[in-house]
Amino acid sequence: MSAPWKDVVLENVPTGPVAARIYNGDGLKKAAPLVLYLHGGAFLDTDHATNRPVAASLAEAGAIVVAADYTSCNQNAFPKVLECAYGLLAYLSNKRNMLALGGAKKSLLFVAGEESGGNVAAGVALKARDQMPGSLDGQVLISPLLDPFMGSKSFLQAEESGMRERWTEGWNRYLGFLGGVCHPYAAPRYCSRLSGLAPALVLTAEDDPLRDESMEYGSRLKAAGVRVRQQVLPAGTGWPTLYGGQSKDKPSWQQDICCCFKGFVEDVQA
Repeated sequence: MSAPWKDVVLENVPTGPVAARIYNGDGLKKAAPLVLYLHGGAFLDTDHATNRPVAASLAEAGAIVVAADYTSCNQNAFPKVLECAYGLLAYLSNKRNMLALGGAKKSLLFVAGEESGGNVAAGVALKARDQMPGSLDGQVLISPLLDPFMGSKSFLQAEESGMRERWTEGWNRYLGFLGGVCHPYAAPRYCSRLSGLAPALVLTAEDDPLRDESMEYGSRLKAAGVRVRQQVLPAGTGWPTLYGGQSKDKPSWQQDICCCFKGFVEDVQA
């Protein structure tokens, strides 16, 4: 699965110009959904030019996906990385009826990310609720890396997927010595006020070490009155390869993400 893309520079972003790769799916409608996509990489990946299969999957669902370089200028450290991502969301929200992306004023606006990008997407959704209420139509959290203590039962599988050391190093990079773990935007799993957030799509898989923290966060969102669509995909799709992990199975998860996102957009539009 692939979608056509082009590389651009987004000017006038609050934190400064940002390079981005824009994916456009086939058969885009005039008011196609606009997605700010935040790549994963365990808070360590800063290569924005890498091909992004998750972004392509969202585009194949009929969206315009802006895969922005939100990490290379800030070394993936909180709070600067979140400020850059939030600035990008504010930029897209203000310009969605003017951007030459096929979007329109009534286009739905989403923030999406997998793994560490899912954590930042969740933090951006919290900040958008607090500072830009009503601007965000949905958040797409795909195996979000939410627990800096890495203490869930499913996380025991992290060794098998070869991700334990990488995630440990990544959390240390992201939080540093700023006590960021105490800030809800840095570790949304520990946020005590989740009401009023944009609807959420939470995706994980049975063989995902991040399954438990993903599902727990989705359940907490539901309990807070947030509209949530959750799904645990079966093992065997090579799911850990989505964020660079090892799997004995051939990756086949792109179509699942495409279909789940389509259903989520329909839910939000209903």
